[in-house]
Order: sequence, then C-alpha cells, then structure tokens
Amino acid sequence: MQKHARNQQCHATSLNKTGQVDTHPGQIQPDVGRRQNDTHLSLSALVSEKEKAPNLLKLLPMSPKAGTWLFVLAVACSVVATVCPAETSNVMSVDDVVFIGKKLMMKCQTKGYPAPSATLMSSVFNSSVLTAGGKPADQSNSLLSTFLPVLNSLTAATSKNPPGQIPVEALEKMKSNMWNCSYLPAMIRTIRNSSEQVKCYMEAFVAPLSWATAASPSTSTFSSADYDTLLSAARSVLLDVSSAVMNLPATIDGQKLKQMMITLRSVYSTLNEDQRAEVLNWAREQIVQNNFSCTLKKTPNSKPKPLASCKPTVKWLDSDALNMIGPFLSSLQPTDVDASPQGTLCAYFTSGQFSSSVSGVTRMNPSLAKMLLQSFQQCFSPNEFQKYLDKLGPLACYYSASNLTSDLSKKLLSQLTSCDSSITSKLEKALIKNVLSGPITAQALRDLGRNVALVPPKQLATLSSADVKDLLQNPGVEWSRSQMFTLVKKQLGGKKCGEVLGADVMALQSVAAGLPSCALKKLKAQDVLANTEALRNMSKQMNKGQLKAVLEGLGGNASLSDLMEKLPGPLLRCVSLTNLKKANITSLDQVENKTWSVSQAAYLAKKMRELNKVNFRRLKSVLQGVTCKMIAEVNDSQLLETVQALAETPQWLSKTQVRCAAGRLFKSLEQKRSDYFRNITEQELAAIPNLLLLYMTPEKVKDLPDSVCQAFLDKMAAADLNSLPLNAPSRLALTQRALLCLTIGKNLSELTKADVLRLGPILCETPPSRLALMAPDVIQFSLQAMASCQSIPQLHRPDLVRLVTQTFGSPSNWTAALVESVGPLILLDDNATSALPNAPWMKDSLAFLKLNLIRMSDAFRKKYFEVATAAASSSARRRRAANSTTAPTAALIEELGLDNVLWTASQLDGMSDGTFLAAVDTLGSVPGYSPDQLVVLSKKAVQVFGPVSQMNESAVVQLRCIAQGFSNADLAGLPLPLDSLDEVALCGWKDSQIPSVWRAVAKYNNLTASLLDSTAMVTLNRFFCGLSSGEISQLSVNAFREAVGSMDNLPCPLDVLQQLKQLAVSSFGSPDTWTEALVSDLRNITAGLNANEAASLDPSVFSFLNQASIPLFPPQVFAALSPAQLENLGPDNAAMVTSGQRAALTPEQLRVVNRLATGSADSQAPPQSSAAPALRVEAVFSALFLLIGLLLL
Repeated sequence: MQKHARNQQCHATSLNKTGQVDTHPGQIQPDVGRRQNDTHLSLSALVSEKEKAPNLLKLLPMSPKAGTWLFVLAVACSVVATVCPAETSNVMSVDDVVFIGKKLMMKCQTKGYPAPSATLMSSVFNSSVLTAGGKPADQSNSLLSTFLPVLNSLTAATSKNPPGQIPVEALEKMKSNMWNCSYLPAMIRTIRNSSEQVKCYMEAFVAPLSWATAASPSTSTFSSADYDTLLSAARSVLLDVSSAVMNLPATIDGQKLKQMMITLRSVYSTLNEDQRAEVLNWAREQIVQNNFSCTLKKTPNSKPKPLASCKPTVKWLDSDALNMIGPFLSSLQPTDVDASPQGTLCAYFTSGQFSSSVSGVTRMNPSLAKMLLQSFQQCFSPNEFQKYLDKLGPLACYYSASNLTSDLSKKLLSQLTSCDSSITSKLEKALIKNVLSGPITAQALRDLGRNVALVPPKQLATLSSADVKDLLQNPGVEWSRSQMFTLVKKQLGGKKCGEVLGADVMALQSVAAGLPSCALKKLKAQDVLANTEALRNMSKQMNKGQLKAVLEGLGGNASLSDLMEKLPGPLLRCVSLTNLKKANITSLDQVENKTWSVSQAAYLAKKMRELNKVNFRRLKSVLQGVTCKMIAEVNDSQLLETVQALAETPQWLSKTQVRCAAGRLFKSLEQKRSDYFRNITEQELAAIPNLLLLYMTPEKVKDLPDSVCQAFLDKMAAADLNSLPLNAPSRLALTQRALLCLTIGKNLSELTKADVLRLGPILCETPPSRLALMAPDVIQFSLQAMASCQSIPQLHRPDLVRLVTQTFGSPSNWTAALVESVGPLILLDDNATSALPNAPWMKDSLAFLKLNLIRMSDAFRKKYFEVATAAASSSARRRRAANSTTAPTAALIEELGLDNVLWTASQLDGMSDGTFLAAVDTLGSVPGYSPDQLVVLSKKAVQVFGPVSQMNESAVVQLRCIAQGFSNADLAGLPLPLDSLDEVALCGWKDSQIPSVWRAVAKYNNLTASLLDSTAMVTLNRFFCGLSSGEISQLSVNAFREAVGSMDNLPCPLDVLQQLKQLAVSSFGSPDTWTEALVSDLRNITAGLNANEAASLDPSVFSFLNQASIPLFPPQVFAALSPAQLENLGPDNAAMVTSGQRAALTPEQLRVVNRLATGSADSQAPPQSSAAPALRVEAVFSALFLLIGLLLL
C-alpha cells in the first residue's frame, strides 16, 4: 500500500489524451515549454521503475542534451538502487547524493589537492582487500567507472563538456554498473589507507552514499562494526550539509539507534534548533517503537500491521534513552519529563550525567528548565539539593536561592555564566551579597569572574589601595562606569589632572576609561608604544572623547608611522584624515589586518588605487572604501576572482558595493554568453558568490534551469537576506524559484520537513498562502522554524498570524512551551500579543524571547511590563485590588531597565524618596519619558537632592535623563562635567534645551568656543549643536579638522547644520572638491549644503553619505541633484528619501530613486507590473519517461 501511494505521488503529473501535461490541485503549475529534460527523482520512484530503466538507458547516449539528467538516472540505476530499497520514503534523493558528493569533492580542489589519476585510482579500487572473500573484482571496476566521471566533471571541463556535466561517453560505461551497498564498508576501510590526495576525493565520493545507506531501513544486514564504519564516513555530510540530518530512517533497531545517536551527538553543535528538535523527536519515536511497539505519531503509518498509538503514560525516557539523546535533551517538551520512570531522573542528575550532557547546550527554554529543575529538586531535601548546585548547568538560571553560604553562592555563581544577565541579575546580586558578606579583598573579587561588574561601587570603595592595584591587573573584567570612577578615585586619591602622570594612567589599565580626558592627555608615546597590550586593554571601554584625548597626548612626541603600526583598533579609527594623509602609507602591508573606519577606508582604497596596489583579497576592512568606479575598472578576465575576493569578507561591504559588483559581473557573464543564466551549469552557479546571486533580477531568477536546483537551494540556504533591501523584487522571485525547485514532481502538500529546511532564510519570505497548502505537520514545523526569522515581509504578517492561530489556537490559551516556540510570530501582531495570558510563567517566557528580538514592539514592552509588575509580589497584587496606583520598588525598577518608561505619572509619584534614591541610576538612564513623567521625576529629584541650583556634580550625573524635566534656566546652571556628556547625550533632549546644556557645560568646565580643542569638540557630542552662530565662527579650523571624523551624527537643526557646513568649507575647501572620505566624515553636516553646492558634489561621493543625513536635506536641495548623483546613492540611502523629498523630484529622478531602493543590479528600470512571475514545475518522473523520445530527436 505504501509503495503504491508513493508511486501515485511520483506520477502526480501525467500526460492527458492531447499530449499536454495535467497537474493536480495544489501543485505549482509547470511551464512545459522548456527544460523538460530535468527532474528531481526520489530514490523510491527510481527503484519502483528499475525494471524499465535498462531499456530506456539504451536510448540515452544518443543525445548529448541528456547531460546531468542522464547522470542522475544512471547513478540511480547503477549505484543507489540497492542503497535505498523501495520501502523507505524518507531517505536522500539521488540528486542529493550526487550533489553533496560533488560539493565535498570541490573542497578537495579548494585545499589544493590535484585530482588522482585513473591509474592511481585503479590501484585503490583493485585492492586485494576489496576482491578477497569471494567478492567479484568487477564490482570494484564498476565503482571506479562510476567515480571517475563524477571526478572528471569537476576537474576536466572542456568546451564540449562544460563544468558540472558528465561526458556522454562516460554514461555509456556507467549504464550497466551494479554495485551492492554491502560492499561499501570494505571500500571505506581501504580508502583510509590511501594517500591524502586519493583519500580526500574518495571520502567525499562515498560520504553521501554512506549516509544514504546508514539512513536506509536495510541496515540490518550490516554488523555493528560495519555500521560504525558507514557512520564515520558519513559524518562529513552532517558537518557540511547539516540539513541531511532530516533524512533519518523511518525505523531502526535499538543497537543501531545507539550508534546513530553517537554520530548525531558529535555534530550537535553544528545543528540549528529546528534540526535538534527533529533529531529528538525521531529518537523518541524510535525508542517507543522498539521498546513499547507503539507510535507517538498522530497519523497512523501504512505498515501492514499499523502500530497502536502510545498511551500518554508511556515511560520512554529511561536511563538508556537519557544517555542516548545526550545534549538533545534540551529539545524535550516539558511534558516529556513526566515520561521518565520514577527515580531515573534522580540517578541521572546525581551521577553527573546531566551536567555532562548539557555542557555544550547554549540555550534551554525556561518551561523545560523549570520542569527539570523541579523534578531534580524533588529527589532531595532542600539542604541536600544544595550539594549539587555545581551540577545545574543551564537550570541554574531559574534556581531560587535563599540562605546560601558563601561557598554555595560561589558554586551557584559559577553555573550562571551561560545565563543572560537580564534574567539572572537579581539572583547574581543576592549571591554576590552572600559572597562578600565580610570585608572584601581583591582575591574575593577575582573569584567572582564576570560577576564582579555587579559589585556596588560603595563596596569597591572599601578596598585598600594595594587590593585595588592587585585587582586592576585583571584586564578581562568589563567594569561599569560607576565602578571605574570609584576605582580610579581610590587609586589616584585626590590627584588633580595636572598632577596625574603617564605612569599613573598606565597603572589603571582596564579602568582607565574612568579617567577624565584631561588626565588621558598625559599619556606619552614612550609610556605605551612599548606596551601595546596595555594600550589595547585601556582603550576597550573608552568613549570617542577619551580616545581622542589619548591620541592628542601620544601625537606630541611620536611619529605617525609608529602610531599607525601600533595603535589598537578603537584608537586607530579615531585618527583624523588629516593625520592619516601624513602617515606615509605606501603599501598594503601597512593597512591589511587592521580595522579602519569607513572614511579612513575610503581614503586608503583610493590611495592604493593611485599606487596601483589594489588587491581585493588583502584589503579586508579597507573594502569599505572601494567605490563602484573601482569595481567597474576590473578586467573581465579578473572579474570573477575579484567578486569572489570581495564576498569573502561580506561584513565590510555595503549594499551599494554588492549591487555594483553584481551588476558588473552579470553584464560580463552575459557578454560572454547571451543566455548565460538560462543555460547556467551547477559549477557556474556555484562560482557566483551568494551575496551577489541575491541581486539577480526576477527575470534572471526565473530563467535558471531546473538542472541547477540543487546548487541553487544549497546557496539560498546559506544566503544572508539582510544584505538585500527589504522591498527588493528579487526576494519574491528567489522564494518562488526555491519553491519551484522543491516541488518538481510533487505537490506542496507532499513537501516534507526536510524539504522545508532546505529553504533556509527563504522560508521567512514564503507567503502564508503557500504554507497553508502543506501537510499539517509540515505547517507546524515551518511556523516553528519561522519563529527564528529576523525579518518577515510586512504584507505577509496578518495572514501569517492568522495561520499561526489556526494551527496552534488562540494565544490566550497558549502554554509556556508554545510561547517559547512560536511566540515571535505572535509578536508581529499587537492584538495577538496583548491576548497572551498574564500567567505567572509568562515573565520568564517573554524574557527568553526578548533575548533574540531585533525590535520590540510597544505591545510587547507593555505585555512584559504587565507580567513583570504583576509577578513582583503577591502582596502587591492584593494591594492593587484596592488601589490602582501601585508604587514601583527599587528592585523592580532595576529589573525593568528601559521599560520604566511605562510607569504612569501617578505610579511614579507614589514612589518613596528612599526608592528614588536607590534606583536613581537606573531611572536616570531611561530616555523617552513623557512630559508628565518628567514633571514627577524632576520634582522627586528636588525632594531628594535639594534645589537645582544647589545640586552637586554627583547628583546631576546620576539624574541624567531626569534633568530633561528642569527649566532651561535651571539647565544652564547645572554642574555638568564635560566627561559625563557621553551618557547624558543619549536622552531625548529637545532642540530648545541643547543650548542651555551647552552653556552649563561651558560654565562649569571653563570652556569658550574659541578655545575648544578637538577632544572637547568630540566630547560635547550632540551638545555641539548648542553653539550659537557667533560661537561657531570662532571655532578653530585646525581643531575642527582633527575632530570632525570622530563626532557622532549631529542631530542639529537645519540652521545650525548650515553654519557647520560653512565651517567645513573653511576647513576643507569648496564642496566640489570634497572626497568620499571627507563626505563620510562630515555625516549630517552635508545636509547643510545649499542647492548649488549639493549639485556640485562628485557623484561618486553619494554612496558615502550617511544614511541619517538623507532625510535632513531640504526637498529643494535634494531636487537639485542630477540623476547621475542620485544613481550613486545606493539602496540604503535611497530607502531613506522622505515623501517630501520625493514630491520635489522629476519623474526621471524618482525612477532612479525607486530603482535604487529595491537594490536592482540592472541599470534599467524594473517592470512596472508588480505581479509575481508565475511559478512553474517541469514534468516529473513518469512524464519524462513518455517525453524522453522527443528529447532524443
């Protein structure tokens, strides 16, 4: 019955009486007009047709067009027919086996191994070991004649036989080959005794065959030793193509299950969460089938004697099962914990096996962790359980500690290293309090590891000077700002800036970032250039103002060449263009392996071009400065190698650069062959970097032949869609082509979980209407996989949320496990987010989701705030029943962090003065308070610290964002130290407040505009916008030149930007002379240009404009830009163009901007129609047998 059903599926497409192709409902419609010679064959279909194959094969060599299809069919008939018998439906396809083998062989080429000669291979295949024991020698010859054509297809391409295709004459030799899979283990053992050259290619060849054999149900004929041999040979498949782990046998006996799980455990770290869950589910099913003769599957299987459904009480999770699944335990459902026999979990925990199994587990859902923790705790009395605190692993994140001794607290702290601090900070602080209950020492603090960052500054202030000095020798600690200030003060005593020596600064090492800029200027070259490691440690946590101060001190008595060679990354990136030009850089050796800023990279790339020393593979971070013009200048003969070099370090490339490289490459390829993409081969496709492939136009994607589907899916699974604009039409085209490849020969309803996993990030782009056509279990799996998507198209979200609720039910009834599994999809809809239950467990589940959310909606923040405040205490909940204005506590304020902005003004008003004082550091770090909240908080500040006019520096630094509630007159009198502005600038200041803050800083720090040096300009941050036009005119041109590259995006009003632009003209010359590097440095200041100045800019500089600056250009200025200038904006900048700016553009300008915003690599405008290209499939296996005669004509 099962075989018949599969054959029906394979023949879903058939010819009707008119000779046309019929397709069944749910299939993606085929375009039978072309590429009829390609198909995706399942092993079961091949085996079911093997009686027909010999007769058909007699015809195949007649046509050179048969190409890869002939190879697939020949291999299917000659090699894999015995590997995978007809009764399995979940094993790798022939296409998979061939493609993976070739992919692994290509790695041998990459390693530089030459292809082994036929003579050398013959000696291996004809080994006496292989022909011993009655094995016929012609079996090894058959294998050799199968292997050599695959090898030659990679290494001996000719004009007659392009790369990736099998010569037709080789197929003639292959057609009669028959190879028994029982022969494979002996072959593997022989290969291992071969030379490295032969071994690499042969191991690549047999690896996918070994996995297909090991994952087939016919493994009962293998001994345990032979099965281990197969699995060890197949391991490279799981490491390089982790999706192969989805092709697991439907049934496997107990002993081989244990062997299989040993292999799967060895590749655990390379699998994603979905793959790990599938392995666990598969292992659980095999265990119940073997041990209880039942099934956990919801749909009965089609065996002659279907297995009965397991009872809910089946105890499958015994000690053998626990040992077998190892780290896959982290994928258990909370309900699985109840499936363990009494006492089993206790023994598993106390023996240390649990701790060992989860040592490589990086995350565990809170619902499972808490269930396991509860089960383990029930094994002991509270005091007894504390003996095992060092065996908790990830469960420690959810352990509630009370009355622990200092030693036990240390034990538990050691287990919290893998926990996210947002979940465990409250626990960590309680434990630290236990550890440091007496006088603290440097050793006690070192024992805390990373947790030392949670020690209150007040306790650090009690350390002796000797202990502080000892403590500072540990460069690995990331201290908080307040801790650094405390330790610096403790170390230097009452020394003023003028009294600090370079040696004093060097002694501070990792807390040097707690020094004021005036002290950092005391560092001299002789102090640090001989100890660059100390300089690296010191600069790690410094802000830009401090880094600039260090450079100012070092630059006085050191050559720029020495500085360029020895400065660590943070300091190097603060070197101004002015000084970089003086550094005498003349070779790639001086710039590679360093991390440069974009502006520095732009200067250096241009410099290397002028010196004719551009080597794209060696440029590394300098690639940021490569222009489209440089890419256009590359010779066609070097172009492919160049774009491959660019793609090796995608982190340094912008969308603009990728778009230019893709357009240049595609144009070159199509000049070489006009129908390049229509007739592209596997190896040609493989040669195009994934990064560039994403920029194919929809037409090119549509034209890709089915023969490259394997390579296409492989590349899409590894592609980073973040490098493609969100509204790029190629996203839809790539998605449709991937689905087309997956559904050749099958309906969407026939796709398996393994198929879906092959989509990789393309799954995130799949329309919900397509998902809904899949089988129920595949829909569920797909949605769980999509919960990891970083981005889902906006238009898909309503239907996707609807599909989620149809599949899993109303969010109001969800369990913790379901929220943790699919929750990110529900968070796409505000109403569905609000509907999630306010259950006690919800806080931990949302905190778990929070860790991986790129953007948190207001609805999510509100939901988290509700459950966090509701969970604060049961007594607080009872009080809320009588009083709706619950006052925040210090502990809750600290826990909520930035979400403290969600308290109502009346709730904040109910806060006691003591709570405010205890939590002022946290409250002061929150931007975005409403005017009502600021009124309340500023009133609290006056109650606690006294009148604004009498507040001291310490109070003002703590208040930070709360100071936004003061009047402009009060702001102007605040004692604000210059070095505190880096954090103060993060608050949402109004433009009208900025001048008052500048006046306060100038007064308190004795600053005047004319005396501002480069360090002060950088340190002022956004408050630089507070200078008046008269003060701007007084600024030092030299200081501005030195500072501007390190100044952040200045969010100044337009009139201030125009004044700063005038300063830039005075400093650097007329805008028509501005370079890419300078424009990158000027950032928002470029928005101060007038229409004539903007129109005079060189077009090449526009891709180096800062994204944030684009909306700041007045519409009339933006409209003055030529199409050539707009053409160089690039996708990211084009996406920032406002509706007001668009309205001022001509139709031609608007077309350019629209095309750029989609990231199109073509210079022509995209088609006006937004309709998706029709999805097509080619005729499948049965149709090909009927049509093959036509193809051979």
